[in-house]
Amino acid sequence: MRTVARALTIAGSDSGGCAGIQADLKTFGALGVHGMSVIVSVTAQDTCAVYDTFDLPLESIELQLKAVLDDIGVDAVKTGMLSSASIICLVEKTLRERRVERLVVDPVMVSTGGDRLIQDDAVEVLKGRLFPLALVVTPNLREAEVLVGGEIATGAAAREAARAIHQMGPRSVVIKGGHSSAKRSRSTCSTTGISSWSSARQESRPTTRTAAGAPLLLRLPPSWQKGKAWTRRSVAPNSTSHRLSGTLSPRSGNGPLGHFFRLWKVESDKKLITDD
Repeated sequence: MRTVARALTIAGSDSGGCAGIQADLKTFGALGVHGMSVIVSVTAQDTCAVYDTFDLPLESIELQLKAVLDDIGVDAVKTGMLSSASIICLVEKTLRERRVERLVVDPVMVSTGGDRLIQDDAVEVLKGRLFPLALVVTPNLREAEVLVGGEIATGAAAREAARAIHQMGPRSVVIKGGHSSAKRSRSTCSTTGISSWSSARQESRPTTRTAAGAPLLLRLPPSWQKGKAWTRRSVAPNSTSHRLSGTLSPRSGNGPLGHFFRLWKVESDKKLITDD
């Protein structure tokens, strides 16, 4: 019998379905993984902005963690938006006690629309408590700048930032380059050495992304190159997923990925059906 991998996302809920828990679960499903969730915060947001954030009580978060870990168990865990120091400490304590080995920390600090998603005092706690447990930390350029306290404007600066974040404790670091203004998007990976890879920038309205596929990856950077290729297909102009995502964005914000591009196609009447 084929074993289905079990992946847990610990993050905030995005009411628009473009990021957070919702995007993680879609990515897990698209990759053939059983996805589970622990919701730590509820947000009111659409494709343009985050209008409100409400953190769940620590007791509720702890019970969610216990329910999932005691019953189904996990093969890998991915964290996203953890807005407060107390939430981070609770998550770190639980994962350390359960000896979770495959942990991906996506240090979500600012939404795609520019809204702050983490309290100032929580950043140092995130670095000091959760990074040392991580298999990989996956900041984008903006987040990496917050983590190292300086601007990252060149490839050399990105490599130096990757080294600095690596020294904070994670086994690997991947700095995602999609937020740069360069013609080519460059990602930088630090494990025992520094690797970089780039691709032509792809402009697309569906740009809310996720690192949810990362928990089951063991070999860097080849696995990350595969992940980047998957993301590119999910936002490619004129692709099925791009047209589907575009129809879901009534305003001028950043729409969702077309996570299930392998299953979907759009007919001329724009009805959604599955491939034969």
